[in-house]
Amino acid sequence: MNGKQRKMIYKVMPYTILILIGICFILPLLWVVVASIDPNAMQSLKMPNHITGTNYVDVITNSVNQRAYIIGLIMSGSQAIFVVILALLAAYPLSRYQLKYKKSFMLTILFMTSLPITAVMVPVYQLFLSLNLYDNIVGVILFFIASSLPYGIWMLKNFMDSVPIDLEEAAWIDGASVLMGIRMVIAPLMVPGICTVAIFTFSGSWGNFFVPYILLQTPEKFPASLKLYQFFGQYGMVDYGKLAAFSVLYAIPSVVMYILSQQYMSKGFGLQGGTKG
Repeated sequence: MNGKQRKMIYKVMPYTILILIGICFILPLLWVVVASIDPNAMQSLKMPNHITGTNYVDVITNSVNQRAYIIGLIMSGSQAIFVVILALLAAYPLSRYQLKYKKSFMLTILFMTSLPITAVMVPVYQLFLSLNLYDNIVGVILFFIASSLPYGIWMLKNFMDSVPIDLEEAAWIDGASVLMGIRMVIAPLMVPGICTVAIFTFSGSWGNFFVPYILLQTPEKFPASLKLYQFFGQYGMVDYGKLAAFSVLYAIPSVVMYILSQQYMSKGFGLQGGTKG
């Protein structure tokens, strides 16, 4: 084997591996899409004899599915909003003030962002029982907020560092308070960063199965992520068509978040804030 052939193999091999990995991911997704429009969907991937939208109609018109979907949106939306607000307020003194233990605090936050949720679920479960927050949607939202705050604070602090303090000082001269400066000056310049944090936190809780499964017991309080699990547990025979249709509908918010992230991520990580004139 000469050098030219070896060079060609080195160029082709990574793409071959990526194609094989892509096929492994595409086949299950293709089954979900095809099965959702197949009235006789099976476990195996097959082309339907005729296309139908009955599976989607049955899933959408089911009140249990509607409630699960709404609960999931409330959980994820509430978490994203509160995380952005609280993280913005917490990031401000870390970015603008010279604090004595700021470096240690930031390193602690960085450590907490890498802490797996499974490592804290046993003490959290006991805590929720003692505080009467077990089987409570509000309790799950509070846990989601607390678990996402370290990431939100770390990210927004870095974004805020890119906003020149001169702009904020000019607002102070005009009579603005600190909170007004955050709302009128800093936040508008941090829109890409705020959207980045909101998108990540929303997507993380929307696709989270483990936490609601542990902290919720009543089926009427289950979000959409747990409703998928019930398709396998409630019936002796699984209706794969409806399961696939629900999976497609369940994936829509994540797809929307991904599309939005493509718009804001490049701006967010390259945020320059404002520039001096």
